[in-house]
Amino acid sequence: MTDGRPKKRRVIHKQPLSFKFSPRGRRGKPGVAMLKLEEYEALRLADYQGRTHMESAKMMDISRQTFERILKDARKTVSDALVNGKSIKIWGGSYGFNDPLPEGQAR
Repeated sequence: MTDGRPKKRRVIHKQPLSFKFSPRGRRGKPGVAMLKLEEYEALRLADYQGRTHMESAKMMDISRQTFERILKDARKTVSDALVNGKSIKIWGGSYGFNDPLPEGQAR
């Protein structure tokens, strides 16, 4: 028996400049909220660039419904980090990059 269809790789057009954000002014070690690369890309396209969900979904090579689910999950993760004073770590997911890495930088 299979676990359903394999996940389609999401296209990431611009990698994050930083893969971790941490709150300041809070004592102790904060918890961590994990944000997948495709969730980062969904936030970048829809919220930062102001693109429509349909346009963003096409850019990521996924359906609009899948894009909306990813965006909803991303917003939940970021709001959890903001409300609860957690660090945000961008890592993992099902993706492929569409931009070249800067010279000498490893993935």
